[in-house]
Amino acid sequence: MSTYGAAELAASFRTVRKNTIQIAQEIPEEQYGFSASEGTRTVAQSLVHIAVAPRIWTALATAGVTTLVGFNFMGLFMANMAEEQTPRTKAEIVAFLESEGEAFANVLASLTDEQLAVRITQPDGVNSKTLLETMLSPKEHEMHHRGQLMVIERLLGTTPHLTRDMQARFAAMQAANKA
Repeated sequence: MSTYGAAELAASFRTVRKNTIQIAQEIPEEQYGFSASEGTRTVAQSLVHIAVAPRIWTALATAGVTTLVGFNFMGLFMANMAEEQTPRTKAEIVAFLESEGEAFANVLASLTDEQLAVRITQPDGVNSKTLLETMLSPKEHEMHHRGQLMVIERLLGTTPHLTRDMQARFAAMQAANKA
């Protein structure tokens, strides 16, 4: 029996998505067109990218594949890129993050220990990872892009909520130590 399984995967993904949604809510809609530099995604495109990226891992998990050799990543990736170009309001993007996040968390929660233990040969045809290792990637991917959005928040003059929360905890500890 695994000590980290489907329930833990789903719960940790929900936590990551909750924090992403809070960032999406805190960035003003008039800044959703902001891009940190030429050729990079706007805030809106980044949030939609985060929303749809888990669809690739959903396809892996639900297809029951044991090899990624010949898996159509490019087709899935291109479909996701097209989603990034679809104009949406801030409210629509937040709702999209919520619905896509919950759909993926439900996929994670439905996986059995047996499924999570299946080894999947990587595209090189030699190396392999378990489905559990593979299903950690969407969370890592989202946290990578959320870090970018936190830098954008700073550029826009906002202190990210996770930083504010940490500052409040430190202030409370300092106050407790003085008492």
